[in-house]
Amino acid sequence: MGAQTDEGYTHALGNRQVQMIAIGGAIGVGLFLGAGGRLAATGPALVLSYAIAGLAAFFVMRALGELVLYRPTSGSFVEYAGEFIGPWAAFASGWMYWVNWAFTGIAELTAIGAYIHYWAPAFPQWLTALLALGFVLAVNLLSVRLFGELEFWFSLLKVLAITTFLVVALVLVVFGTGSAGPHNLVAHGGFFPTGFPMVLMSLQSVVFAYAAIELVGIAAGETARPERVMPRAINGVVWRIAVFYVGSVALLGMVLPWTMYRAGVSPFVTFFSGLGVPWAADAMNLIVITAALSSCNSGLYATGRILRSMAMKGEAPGFTSVLSSRHVPIGGIVFTALMFLGGVVLFYYLPERAFNIATAGASLGVVTTWGVLVYSQLQLRRRGHRSTFPMPGSPFTNWLTLGFLLLVVLLMPFADPDQRVAFYLIPALAAGIALGWWLNRRRRGQSASG
Repeated sequence: MGAQTDEGYTHALGNRQVQMIAIGGAIGVGLFLGAGGRLAATGPALVLSYAIAGLAAFFVMRALGELVLYRPTSGSFVEYAGEFIGPWAAFASGWMYWVNWAFTGIAELTAIGAYIHYWAPAFPQWLTALLALGFVLAVNLLSVRLFGELEFWFSLLKVLAITTFLVVALVLVVFGTGSAGPHNLVAHGGFFPTGFPMVLMSLQSVVFAYAAIELVGIAAGETARPERVMPRAINGVVWRIAVFYVGSVALLGMVLPWTMYRAGVSPFVTFFSGLGVPWAADAMNLIVITAALSSCNSGLYATGRILRSMAMKGEAPGFTSVLSSRHVPIGGIVFTALMFLGGVVLFYYLPERAFNIATAGASLGVVTTWGVLVYSQLQLRRRGHRSTFPMPGSPFTNWLTLGFLLLVVLLMPFADPDQRVAFYLIPALAAGIALGWWLNRRRRGQSASG
C-alpha cells in the first residue's frame, strides 16, 4: 500500500534537507510568537511545561523512527494507522492531521500579519496574510526540490536566530549584565507567580509549539536512503528541539522579568528591543517572519501528500490525488490552501483572537497525530518486530506518552475561552469524521455490488 501511494514522487530530498524540514516545521510561531503570551500568563514556570511536552515529543519521534525504518512512506502515520489499528483509524487520523495543519497554517498567516504590523501599523494585517499565502502556495506548486531548498534556508535562518539568542542571553546571564540573571526566575512573584495549575493549563499551547516534528516521517517517502538518513535526522531533531525550546524559554525567563512579555509580540523581539541596539529587533522580526513562512510552507507540503495518500484509497476527494507534471500533489495542496484562505477571512473579522483560536484547533490535531504514532508503534512491537532503531522504554513509555496526551485533552475545557474552542470542536469533528467514514463505506459497498 505504501509503495502505491508513493508512486509518482521524486526522491529529491537529501539528509541536509530532511533534517531542516523537520527542525523548520517544529520551530514556528508556537515558540517565536506563542511563548510571549504563555510567559505573560504562566511566568518562569513555563519552562516546566516545555520540558514535559518536550519529553513526550522525544518519545513520539522515536516511535516514528521505528515505524519509518519498518516501512518508509509519504503517507506516514496514516499508512501506519491503517496497518496497525484499522482502516477507520487511517481515515480519522488523516483528516485530523489535515485539521491540524489547516489551523496551524492559519496561525502562521495571522502571525505574519502581526509581525508586519510591527513595521507598518497602517497596513491591513489580513492583506499581509493573503500575500504570504500566495507566496507559499506558489513555492509548493513549482517543485519538491525548490520546496526542499527554500525550506533548508528558511530553517537555517531560524536555527541561527535561536542560536544567536541563546549565545547573547547566556553571556548576559553568566556575567550578570544589566538586570539579567537567574534571580529573574524567582524575583517577580516567585517561580510560580500565577500558580502551578497554569503550568498544566499551558500544556495545550505548548504541545502546539512542538507540532510538525512528524514531518520527517512524511519526508521519508521522498528520501533516497531512508535507512541511513532517518535515524540521523530524528536524533538530530530531538536534541536540537530540546536545546532550542527548553533552553530558549529558560533564558527568556532569566534575561527579563516575565512581566515584560506580552501576547501578540514575539518574546525574542521584546528581548532584542531591550538591548538598545536599533537594528537587532528589526533583524529578529525579519527572521520570525521567515519562521512563519517556513512552517506554513511545510504545512502545505505535508497535507498535499497526506491527502493524496488518502485519495488513492478513496478516503479523500478524488481531485486531491492529482499529481502535476512536476510530480507535485497539486490537488491536495490547493485544497488546503482554500482552508488557509478561510483563515484569512477569520483574521479579517477577529484580528485579536484569530491566532489563539487557530492554535487551539491545531493542538487537537497534534494530540491525535501523536497518539496514533505512539499506539501504532506499540502494535508493531507486539507483532514481534525487531528494529535497529527501537523506541526507548517501550511499551512503558508508550503508555506514559498516551497518558500525557489524554491529560492535555482533559484540561482543554478549563483553558481560556479562545483555547477552549478545541474542546468544543471535539464532538463536531467526531461527528463529521464518523459521517464521512460511513458515507465512504457505503459508497464502496455500492461500487462492489454494482
